Amino acid sequence: MFVFALSADSQVKDKRIKFKKGESSATVEGGVIRGEQDTYLVGAKKDQMMVVTIMSLEDNAVFQIKDLETGYYLSGAGELDDATRWEGYLPSKGDYRIIVGGTRGNCEYTLKVFIE
Repeated sequence: MFVFALSADSQVKDKRIKFKKGESSATVEGGVIRGEQDTYLVGAKKDQMMVVTIMSLEDNAVFQIKDLETGYYLSGAGELDDATRWEGYLPSKGDYRIIVGGTRGNCEYTLKVFIE
């Protein structure tokens, strides 16, 4: 199980996921070393459908999704879930933080976000 340790959200350096004009999905590639994490922000409207998937060569990349409006993690993509896929309707309007880390060792990953 992978546990993230964030001391304060204000210290997180988020990268904004941007969708190309007319597109409903975006893909980012990255890598994290053991014990570290990448964080991304994606904006959405309440009740939009979002699908997030992550793939890695060694199947060791996972993520969490935090609703920044409420401060809570989305069910199934919480602190202890080790999510590799999440799908659901968004509870709030605003930014969501996607936190990517590895379950063991270093990992290179491809993260895909779809919002409709």
